[in-house]
Amino acid sequence: MEWTDDGIVLGVRRHGESSAIVELLTREHGRHLGLVRGGASSRLRPILQPGNSVQAVWRARLEDHLGMYALEGVRLRAATLLAVPHAAYGITHLASLVRLLPERDPHPMMFATVGAILDDFDDALSAGAHLVRLELAMLAELGFGLELSACVATGATSELIYVSPKSGGAVSRSAGEPWRDRLLRLPAFLRDEELDAPYTAEDLRDGFALTGRFLLRHVLEPRGQGHSDAREGFINAVTGRSSLRSGSVEPA
Repeated sequence: MEWTDDGIVLGVRRHGESSAIVELLTREHGRHLGLVRGGASSRLRPILQPGNSVQAVWRARLEDHLGMYALEGVRLRAATLLAVPHAAYGITHLASLVRLLPERDPHPMMFATVGAILDDFDDALSAGAHLVRLELAMLAELGFGLELSACVATGATSELIYVSPKSGGAVSRSAGEPWRDRLLRLPAFLRDEELDAPYTAEDLRDGFALTGRFLLRHVLEPRGQGHSDAREGFINAVTGRSSLRSGSVEPA
């Protein structure tokens, strides 16, 4: 068995004296592990860092074996990203999200999304918005997508500012006003028609509260899991910034 594919390094663990088991998100073969001979060497360590893009050749005698990777660095982002305070938390959290996907199950759109996020990860607020959207996309990819394009109560498509914590459907301003204290806030940057809307640290907190609730209910708790410490660390890191994406100053 042999294939060649593009990959993004998600994680590495040492194996024996000098080898490493490397976990990649690949374009055509999904989340996939393999053994790298000499993976602990000084030559390969800079390549085998989470967040880096590589070209991978995987070989094994049988398809269900762990197999061997031969990896070549393509885009080595890790050294630059890890100099940014929020990035270590963010890359760890991003990898934990990708691990919700079944192993060896292709998700080419998710691969493209993760690569685009990593290429635009240096700004804290932008990184926060990207990961909120990734959590939203992950819910959809796993079959638990939220309906945010129309009001679940009236069918209206304007002034969607709430989300029902029960149904996961958007709720308009007028329909939700009597129950506003029981509803989740839907930030403008997550509304379909307002993808380029400016956002604040408060908007990011609201976004993470929204996606976090449904990830727990539908994905994590059924697996006996909870949110990672890296997620909380990332949220704290990116919402500690106070500037608006649009360049305005966030109200105190």
